[in-house]
Amino acid sequence: MRRPAAGGARRPAVLAPTALVLAALVLAAAPAAAQAPTPRVTRSTLPNGLTVLVRENPVAPVVAASLMLKMGTRWETREVAGISNLLQLLVVRGTTTLNGLEIVQTADRIGGSIEATADADHAEIAATALARHWTEMLELVADVALRCTLPEGTLVAVRDFLVTQIRNRGDKPFDVAYDTLVARVFGDHPYAWDAIGLRESLPRLDRQALIDHYRRHYVPGAMVLAVSGQVKTAEVLALVAKLFGGLPPGPVPAARVATPPAAAVAREVIRVPGAQAQIMMGGLAPALTDPDYPAVKVLASLLGGGMASRFFSELRDKQGLAYTTTTRYPPRVERSALVSLIGTAPENVDRAEAELRSELGRIQREPPSAEELRVAQAYLLGQLEMDRRTNARQAWYLASYEQAGVGHEFLERYRRSVRAVTAADVQRAARRYLAVLRTVIVAPPGR
Repeated sequence: MRRPAAGGARRPAVLAPTALVLAALVLAAAPAAAQAPTPRVTRSTLPNGLTVLVRENPVAPVVAASLMLKMGTRWETREVAGISNLLQLLVVRGTTTLNGLEIVQTADRIGGSIEATADADHAEIAATALARHWTEMLELVADVALRCTLPEGTLVAVRDFLVTQIRNRGDKPFDVAYDTLVARVFGDHPYAWDAIGLRESLPRLDRQALIDHYRRHYVPGAMVLAVSGQVKTAEVLALVAKLFGGLPPGPVPAARVATPPAAAVAREVIRVPGAQAQIMMGGLAPALTDPDYPAVKVLASLLGGGMASRFFSELRDKQGLAYTTTTRYPPRVERSALVSLIGTAPENVDRAEAELRSELGRIQREPPSAEELRVAQAYLLGQLEMDRRTNARQAWYLASYEQAGVGHEFLERYRRSVRAVTAADVQRAARRYLAVLRTVIVAPPGR
């Protein structure tokens, strides 16, 4: 189906019914997911401080592991921004027993994969394998985590690649708009930059800096290992103790303390060549542990969560102003950001900006209808269930919630909180978190 022109009057008549069908499917799926039996999760701690979570799931012959660390942008400064991500990309590119190619081949041989990444609040080594190879999978994770060599030649190549990626982001209107808005919202707080790092910091990161970062963060008290799949808990715990038990304890690294700037109304226009204009409005939003978190998640879903949302139905479907509409509200251990965005034709910037602002004002003046609230809650919970269908994502959720300090049981508390959100809660959250917004517009030159 051809995408409708952002400024034209012609719109496919099937968009609204499609949105209703999607909402109906999500609404139907959510209760079924809620009734599914929950596999047992066991939590243990090794004497050296490493936390182990095991989820026995006999449904599929696959096993996944997530080794999560207290390491990411929250532990960085501008001078070393991106060091966590760079380190993670290198740990899977060589150990004392395997080179990078052999690591990939080993993962392939056991029917799975292995990768390492870093984000704002954690870093992860994630692996999957066929259930009959779960021991080899955990041995590979331990080899990568405990015996990585951080080869100099590979470091230079990976670092240069990341610098190129950052340079390319500067040519993409969407990335420029989002990166600029987040930087303005967070100021000197580490959440102000993407995990990939900054153009001025990455070239300075050498092997010794990575070794120091590794030694500081790869300590057992800062690690959570979650395993999900066709395994027996006792067998997993025995193997983990064998593989990781000899790692000496060390101090858990403290995250950097910084305060985002106070909320302020601001508007910034940046010129970047491109076929579309990007309009983003946002500000600080509550942390994962804040009592307002569920209400703001529902608010974000109601405004920009899929084809049944207000942004899609009003700005894209009815008015034909948008190529894309959505909201971004990532879960964060500290303050997050709630960002509303619309991609539009350059000639429609003024009108699209006014209409986006109008929608953000309307939710503050008028509470949502009961049906809007129901659809937003169902969409939010349905998307969560769909994201958790694999053992890999189950392991990620277990490890990330444990690493965030809320415990792996947080998910069920969160579900109950989302279902309990009222229309008044949504309006109250809108008035609190949408009243003062920064605006960034990225448009082509001459527009």
